[in-house]
Amino acid sequence: MPNKIKNLEEMKELLNEFRKENKRIVTTNGSFDILHYAHVNLLEKAKKEGNILIVLLNSDSSIKRIKGEKRPIIHEIERAQMLSSLESVDYIIIFNDETPLELLGQLKPNVHVKGGSFVPEKVKEEKDLIESFGGKHIIFEIEDGFSTTNIIEKIISLYS
Repeated sequence: MPNKIKNLEEMKELLNEFRKENKRIVTTNGSFDILHYAHVNLLEKAKKEGNILIVLLNSDSSIKRIKGEKRPIIHEIERAQMLSSLESVDYIIIFNDETPLELLGQLKPNVHVKGGSFVPEKVKEEKDLIESFGGKHIIFEIEDGFSTTNIIEKIISLYS
């Protein structure tokens, strides 16, 4: 299996080639901690928006800053490897910031997809950035009942 996990420089080189081929580049971002149905569904829907799907994956340190010291449950390399096994995912970049704005500004995708739970102010920043270079910003509805937090709570209630 080819290595789908790339750093920013490797990804920029690949994007140059994809753009020459007129490929439509799609990004999405998130923690993807405890991979579940809603994650897989989001990634499959995101992939349908273009030719190449790049997942911007929050690093362990960024998740701790966003969600607290007890998260993530799954280490970043393991999360990246699980994502890389999905057919819908073409590439993964692990990033340390709390938002993907820096990466989005450098990658300049044609489409950026959001799904699930999110902070409206952060989404507005992403939308404004994406639209500033002619990209499209898409939000998919949250799928009720599917979240890593719900899974963690269920495990705790069943085993405590």
